[in-house]
Order: sequence, then structure tokens, then C-alpha cells
Amino acid sequence: MNWLTRLYYKLQRNWKAFRLFLALSGPGLVVMIADNDAGGITTYAATGSKYEYYLIWFLILLIPVAYYVQEMTVRLGAVTKRGHAEAIFDGFGAFWGWFSLLDLLLVDWLTLVTEFIGMTSALAIFGVPPWVTVLGVCLLMGTIMLNGRYWTWEKIAMGFCALNLIYIPGALMVHPKLSTILSHGLVPNFPGGFNGTLFFFLMANIGTTIAPWMLFFQQSSVVDKGLKEKDIGFGKFDTFIGAIFTVVVAIFIVIVTGTVLNGVDVDDAAQAAKLLMDKDGYVGTFMAIGLFDAGLLGAICISLASSWAFGEIFGWAHSLNNKIKEAPWFYVSYFFTLITAGLVVLIPNAPLVLITLFVQVIAVTLLPAALVFLILLLNDKETMGEFANTPTQNIINGAIVAVIIVLSTLYGISTLFPTLFGV
Repeated sequence: MNWLTRLYYKLQRNWKAFRLFLALSGPGLVVMIADNDAGGITTYAATGSKYEYYLIWFLILLIPVAYYVQEMTVRLGAVTKRGHAEAIFDGFGAFWGWFSLLDLLLVDWLTLVTEFIGMTSALAIFGVPPWVTVLGVCLLMGTIMLNGRYWTWEKIAMGFCALNLIYIPGALMVHPKLSTILSHGLVPNFPGGFNGTLFFFLMANIGTTIAPWMLFFQQSSVVDKGLKEKDIGFGKFDTFIGAIFTVVVAIFIVIVTGTVLNGVDVDDAAQAAKLLMDKDGYVGTFMAIGLFDAGLLGAICISLASSWAFGEIFGWAHSLNNKIKEAPWFYVSYFFTLITAGLVVLIPNAPLVLITLFVQVIAVTLLPAALVFLILLLNDKETMGEFANTPTQNIINGAIVAVIIVLSTLYGISTLFPTLFGV
């Protein structure tokens, strides 16, 4: 066998592996990129305008954090063939199951409200009334949901994921100095010292990179897609690539606002888009389009996470492969959550900006409980077998939980005693 023949077979094997990855990928990429939702875009935009590039190093650290948390849901879903809500009920009983479900529903609904805030704010820049945006989004999401196939839904979601990358060319167009980004952004530091504002931003960035809904969504997505134990390797790689993409996009958003709006108080991403339009119309337009896409993608995933959890707990049919007649309550819960969240945005004088910022902090405050359940489930060797957590994985995930608890505690202390850590 000559070298050309060997090369041909090697390329053929690699092509087959790549095609298999494309077929099996989706849950990890979608959940990670969808995590750059409307609230996330606001958080990153505010982070850049407040701290320029100085917290980029912190965002980079969130790549392994997001991956180690989410890859557990891949293993748990592929092995047990159960969604996260069902797994908690079976593993810990009804009390903790309902605690976890109510925790999810509260955070999901509040987060869904922030997605509508982002979408209405983004299109308002182009003169679209909020009620038109809410109605149009509900109709669009309903059409996507009612196609009757998981695979179709996933490919549509992946298309919106691709649009999320629009921030990358936007960042390049503002001509940031690479040397400044590297010198300011890659050296760990705490700009302004330890204070409540810094803790708030650190927690908000964690909360928008890792959220309770992501655990429920990805595990249920793995089950609905039909991934098996032999597919876990591909699922983990899919999740790792997604973690990289979500942080890369976050960094480019920080670069945009850190370069153009440094020192400007930014309350939300829509405000950032308007300010950017004054500097560069294309960059501002990219920010507005990206904000709408982020809100839509987040809404698509978050509302579905709640519906999957409802179906698992009550024993309803809860697959995207089911028609309305086959899973009526699954679709009822989906549209109820979607429509009520959209209506909140239309309430006159509702504190929308405050809701957007604090939802991220609420999410990260409730996250440790969800992570503890997940880690305990992954240590059930009788159920998980060879896919149970290793000691190293337990140490890493335990450290993640500990850091989140410490940051939450410090933030609470700094709020009660604002002068304790200095101004």
C-alpha cells in the first residue's frame, strides 16, 4: 500500500468522523451559544464599558468552568435516558424534585422576560413597536416548535447560533489595539479593588455563562436527540467547542464596548447599540441585530427547557417529535410560559433594566444547589457505571461550586457593608 492509498483511507476515515460529529453535534453548541442571550449581551457590554479589557482573563477562565459543568449533563442524559428534572425526582425524592423544578421555573421565566426585553429594545432602535416584536416572536417560535421534529428544530437553532457570531466582525471594525488587549486583558487583576460593584459584575458574568436552565436544557436535549453511551465522546466535544464559542463571542463584545464606550455607563445592550451607532453605524447595527438574535435564541431554548421539565415530572409526552395531539400539555406549558413572559415587557414603566441585570445574579445565586444535585447524580456508580465522575472531576466541579458560593457570599456582605472592601 503506497502513501497515496494510505492518505486516501486516512482522509476517508476523518471525513466519516467529521460527518458523524455533524450528525451528533447540536445540544452542546446550541446550549452554550444560546447562553449568550439578551441578558448576557447586556452583561458583557456593561463589563466592557465599565472595566475596558481588564476582565477578559476572567471570561477565559469560564471556558473550562462551563465545559466541566455541562459535560456532566451529556453523560447523565446519554446513560439514564432521562431529563434532569426526572433524574432529580428519581434520585432525591419528591421534596427536592419540586424544589429543583420550582427553582428552574422561577429563573427560566425571569430570564425569558429578559430575552423579550432584549428583543423589543433591539428592534425599537429600528422603529418597531414592542407589541409587534412580541407578537412576531411568539408566532415565529410557535412555527419553529410546531414543525414536529427535533432535528428540524435543532438545525434552525444552529442557524441562529451562527448569527450570534456577528459581534466578531463588529469588534474588528472598531480597530482595537491588540497590544492593549493582551497587556490589560490577560493579566489577572481586580480593577478598582474588592467592592460590591466588582462582585456584582463577576457574579453576573458567571451567571450568564452558567445558568440552571442550561443543565435542564442540555440533558433533555441529549435525551430527545437520542444520544447513546457510545456518542458521549462526540457530545463532550460538541460541548467543549460550544464553550469556546460562547466565551469568544463574549470577549469580542467586551472589546467593542471597551474600545468605543470605555468609561460610559451602559445600562443595557440596546443603549450600547445606540451609542455605537453614533460612532459607527455598522457596528451599532451589528450590536442591535446580535442583541435581537441573542434574545430569540435564548427564548427558544429557555422556554423549551421548562416544557421538557414539566413533561418529565408529570409524565406527559414531551418530545419535539410529538405532534400537538400527542403531547398537548407539553405545548400548552411552552406557549403559556412564552406568552406571559412577553406580556411583562408590555407593562408600562416596568423596571426592565433592573430585571435584566439582577436576573444574572439570581441565576448564579441559585446555581450551587443545581450543581450539587448534578454532582451527586454523577457519583451514583450503580447508575452511571464507567461514566460516573472521576475524583479529578469531583475536585474540579466541587471547586466551581465553592467559588460561586464564596462570590455570592462576598457580594451579600459587600451589599450590607459597602465600606468593608473599600470603594
